[in-house]
Amino acid sequence: MTGIDQRVHSASAEVSASASQPQRKHVLRKLRLLVHLAEGIATCALLFWWIKPRTKQAVIQRWSHKLLALFRVSVVVHGEPAEAKDLAGSMLVSNHVSWLDIYAINSWHPPRFVAKSEIRSWPVIGWLCAQTGVLFVERARKRDAHRIMHVIADALRAGDAMCVFPEGTTSSGLELLPFHANLFQAPVSAGAPIRPLALRYRIAATGELTTIPAYIGDLSMMDTINAILNGPPLVVEVFVGSVVAPEMDRRELAAHSQAAVAALIDRAG
Repeated sequence: MTGIDQRVHSASAEVSASASQPQRKHVLRKLRLLVHLAEGIATCALLFWWIKPRTKQAVIQRWSHKLLALFRVSVVVHGEPAEAKDLAGSMLVSNHVSWLDIYAINSWHPPRFVAKSEIRSWPVIGWLCAQTGVLFVERARKRDAHRIMHVIADALRAGDAMCVFPEGTTSSGLELLPFHANLFQAPVSAGAPIRPLALRYRIAATGELTTIPAYIGDLSMMDTINAILNGPPLVVEVFVGSVVAPEMDRRELAAHSQAAVAALIDRAG
């Protein structure tokens, strides 16, 4: 082999090794995620049936924080200070960008979420959601929406913090979709306050808004997982607004809440 051949062979090997490095990191990250998911399953199966609600919330908070760290997503909270006791018996309303939204909010203060019934049938994830107190609703059935409204109202009266995504679907995060008013009957009936939230995803290094984690269009959950793992580190900002009193009908409350979330997004820039 000539000197030129050796240099070409060496350069090709370096390029090949360099190209395989990101792939190895990607595989390792997925393996760590699987281990973390297995830990979550074991925790739910072995601990959740007997530990106290406050302890369960702390476990959910830690697990969610670690999940985000494995995706290289950090959380920054802005706005009105709020402790768990301040959120008890409140309905949190937020814009909806990604399945990561749930874990971002959980890493701040874990509420109970309301989610579409299809999630309940997802392998593993659906079971985990059910164990953490998620309420599932069949949005296409008016009777089920009526049922879940009463369940949410009872949970609010019992002092649970509930969280809903009133847009009814995910968006790019760059715009706010209209809020559906149906679920707002629950806080009206329970006399429960509304706490508006806004979520913004940014590239950690530049602060630029990004749609990398957005779960939209024809993208599958695995598509978004790969996009997040292959992309740069991210920051999800959680903006917390002032309490909105439920002293109006559900349509007015939905419009008022949408305006409050929109104002938080405008303030975030």
